[in-house]
Amino acid sequence: MTEPDTTFDSTAELLGRITTQLGGQLSHLHRDRTRRPPMSDSMSPPTLVAVGHGSRDPRARATLARLLDRVRELRPGLDVRLAHIELNAPLLTETLAGLTEEGGRDAVLVPLLLGRGYHVKHDLPGAAAAEPALRIRIAAPLGPHPLLVEALADRLVEAGWTAADSASRSTGVVLAAAGSRDPESLADIRRTAALLGERLGGVPVLPAYASAAAPTVPEALRTLAARGRHRTAVASCFTAPGLFATRAAAHAPWIAAAPLGAHPALARLVLHRYDQALARAPRRELAVSR
Repeated sequence: MTEPDTTFDSTAELLGRITTQLGGQLSHLHRDRTRRPPMSDSMSPPTLVAVGHGSRDPRARATLARLLDRVRELRPGLDVRLAHIELNAPLLTETLAGLTEEGGRDAVLVPLLLGRGYHVKHDLPGAAAAEPALRIRIAAPLGPHPLLVEALADRLVEAGWTAADSASRSTGVVLAAAGSRDPESLADIRRTAALLGERLGGVPVLPAYASAAAPTVPEALRTLAARGRHRTAVASCFTAPGLFATRAAAHAPWIAAAPLGAHPALARLVLHRYDQALARAPRRELAVSR
């Protein structure tokens, strides 16, 4: 008996198999150009819970809601919910309790925060631990990352920054952030400032803080002025309007960028952090993924 012929019967059959393989690979790519982990058709993706700090400024919650609308547009069908650590409803604890009541759905917490600090390291794991029925992963904060820098640079351009300013020896930028006592959080902001300086063509960018750390925005402005950088812009390393962002902008001697808000790059970054967390082992994950 002869061995069965394992060659393709026709060129059409070969092309068909190649098309099937490519289709399987492309099915893991989203409209936002990020790559999703393979998932069974019978499984729904975990809920993306975007966690903001919370603010008494009524614009803050509305701004984050618009950001999440962009996220939903990029990933149709994904359950995306907004939660807050404090000050605004819904609180994170309430959102997670609701997921438990719905049957214990999986979730990924994506902090809408710009660095590793107390909220990311303690508040989010604590809230997750309080809901043992849920399988929860905690994503990395938004910064530092090139997509964050893209949004920061665009906001400066919207405020009036030009290519000529990048080439000038009299310009500088202060990157205003909330501040933290956590050295890793401060290191994240310093890294973001360095990346923004590279993006702007080598313009000096100094980080400054609204609380808990030095230098303050006025101190950073004086440092740049002492270096001959008198035409100084303030970049807003805040996801939404609030007291700190408003105070930082008020110190600007020239232009002040708006908070990041619903910038398209920030929406892509939220999904990138979500996908990174999903790529971790499927066990209950309370450590912050990097």
